[in-house]
Amino acid sequence: MHSRIAIAGVEVGTDLQRPADLSLPLDFTGPQPRHFGAPRASSRPFESGAFKGAVERGASCNCELITLIPHCNGTHTECAGHLTRERLDAYRLAPAGPAAALLLSVTPEEAGAESSEPEPQPGDLLITRRALRRAWPERLPFAPQVLVVRTLPNTPEKRARDYSGHTPAYLSREAAEFIVGRGIDHLIVDTPSIDRARDDGRLTAHRVFFGLPRAATALSAAMRANATITELAFIPDTVADGAGLVQLQVPPLCGDAVPSRPLWYTLSEIAP
Repeated sequence: MHSRIAIAGVEVGTDLQRPADLSLPLDFTGPQPRHFGAPRASSRPFESGAFKGAVERGASCNCELITLIPHCNGTHTECAGHLTRERLDAYRLAPAGPAAALLLSVTPEEAGAESSEPEPQPGDLLITRRALRRAWPERLPFAPQVLVVRTLPNTPEKRARDYSGHTPAYLSREAAEFIVGRGIDHLIVDTPSIDRARDDGRLTAHRVFFGLPRAATALSAAMRANATITELAFIPDTVADGAGLVQLQVPPLCGDAVPSRPLWYTLSEIAP
């Protein structure tokens, strides 16, 4: 069923019943994506006295204890609280409804003219400002609040890749500055982090995106404390580049990162 929605002063049409899910299911018993050497996310029956927590073990119902690290296990949304002494809850910063969005597909490039801190190592692949600028459409129906970045090649193994011990593609400093300059408040990527896996704790792209100066740890120093970053997403090939809507679904769990489910809505029409 198609609905008409006003986004940033522009009326658009979309089918709210048929979004594309940009999250990765977290299978506790099968292959699952993870990063930074973190253990697998897991679940086990909760036991209390005679209650065994599993119907197959004679319990009246199933009741599981789940263990995971949001930053490392599956699709997650994080905030400036990831880098500050003061706590900030990521779930409070997600847009309340569908937000104007742009999806770009880019091929990470070998480090060259663009930089990070520390300097990229030989063999590192960067999501660059040049690639983002090249992919950015000349005309859009609205100014996007959300940017979704799909890295190429978009292989199915991303759905359950263990990135531990590898250096996945990450944003150059210039790319992060470009994204901020375009007015993006919510960034969604299919990589496990927008920074290098081993970067001596610099988190350059994170700091640029959250407006947090180097080495600063006070939340008050973050000039973009309203922003969020969603990592380890997966953008199906069936979703075309261009303008759309994103609804960032997050459970009300307190913390600087929380499992999340970004949904993409394709535009069916745009009012003149």
